[in-house]
Amino acid sequence: MITVNDILNAQETITDVIHKTPILHSSQLSDICGNNMYFKAEHLQKTGAFKIRGATNKVKQAVKEGATFITAASSGNHGQAVAYIANRLGVPATIVVPIDAKISKQEAIEAYGGQIEKCGTTSAERLPRAMELAKEHHGEFIPPYDDPLIMAGQGTIGLEILDQLEDVDAVIVPIGGGGLISGILTAIKETKPTVKVIGVEPDTANDTLLSLQHNKIMSIPASTTIADGLRTTQPGNMTFPVVQKYLDDLVLVSDEEIRMAQKFVLERMKQLIEPSSAVTVAAAMENKLGINNKNVICVLSGGNVDVGELSLI
Repeated sequence: MITVNDILNAQETITDVIHKTPILHSSQLSDICGNNMYFKAEHLQKTGAFKIRGATNKVKQAVKEGATFITAASSGNHGQAVAYIANRLGVPATIVVPIDAKISKQEAIEAYGGQIEKCGTTSAERLPRAMELAKEHHGEFIPPYDDPLIMAGQGTIGLEILDQLEDVDAVIVPIGGGGLISGILTAIKETKPTVKVIGVEPDTANDTLLSLQHNKIMSIPASTTIADGLRTTQPGNMTFPVVQKYLDDLVLVSDEEIRMAQKFVLERMKQLIEPSSAVTVAAAMENKLGINNKNVICVLSGGNVDVGELSLI
């Protein structure tokens, strides 16, 4: 497991690359939810998502140790982040994406200097291919979530939240593979353990909930949820024990609830977030958090949306 010291070290490593994203507030959503609602705006982060934090921490270490080629497997946001930081450090990167990856995310990877290779539709298919490429080119594979440096990088969000909002009562976090929530959990529970951390999954991508219920890592079939960044089929081997140790609660939201939350944030807050971000807002709007009259922060994990999809919101 990682520690808060690992996250503090990551914060020092990545500070010259990332944005310290703002905390937003919505009075209207506060009235709807019965809590004082704040939002950690990682959709305004460099490359459009929180992934740049862990990617920067990991790629910097890899290059420091002599890596001259970088690979990653990603549906989009992780790939963009890896391509960006590799290019910034002058190292070529190839990102293995699913054959149905969003065009906007593919174009962003290429704009950040990354090469694209398409492989399959699930992480179980593209992860081995990315690792194979790294081996062929004597390079370094950058995992999307199941890695201590990735987890520590994402955990810097937790440190920022505690610094920016001193009296926070609860933090609501999306769950995919678990890199984001395991980092935030470590930062918050080892610094201010009274703060609740609640995870949110799409109801058709509930691998972490099932794993918690069975007290072991469980796998599910590939999901088609609109929250494409949360379509993992099982939690990470490194992230899951952190979730088991620290998580206060986990709730599920439907695609319709996600869509409604995404639309609300766009129309009322004038913020464009992707469906994977909207799961936290959906959980609050649908009164699934089990808390009232508290200071609540929803992590908005990313904002990379195809323009053509706006009509679906």
